[in-house]
Amino acid sequence: MKAPFLIGRALLGGFFLYNGINHLREYKKLAQYAGSKNVPAPQAGVIISGVALTVGGTSIVLGVKPKLGAAAIIGFLAGVSPLMHDFWNMDDPNQRQNDMINFSKNMALLGGALALAAVEEPWPASVGGRRKGIRKILPFRKRRLVA
Repeated sequence: MKAPFLIGRALLGGFFLYNGINHLREYKKLAQYAGSKNVPAPQAGVIISGVALTVGGTSIVLGVKPKLGAAAIIGFLAGVSPLMHDFWNMDDPNQRQNDMINFSKNMALLGGALALAAVEEPWPASVGGRRKGIRKILPFRKRRLVA
């Protein structure tokens, strides 16, 4: 069970980490697109969303505070998807289809993030999880292991 969970975590978290870094590197280009969708303060929105994606993706990959990381991703997807992929408002059939595909993809990713938010902590193979496991096995050495 650990291997599929770890691989899934790496894929999902890595996707958000990569896209968060891309938001921060390409914020001017992405802000122009967000502005075309009538997003208020598009540059600030792109930077804030880039930070949320980077923190959330890193958290999921490493398993460090994963519920907070999943919450950052959930907030991003729930907030951004209806604004940026509003296919129901598109007149052009190609744009409508493109936005519908991206909206649907984001809803599937939202489902994955919600499922991960329900997983008990600490997650298997998490950074810091090993220390907690040692505490359970050797509780009398607690003070020496935690510096």
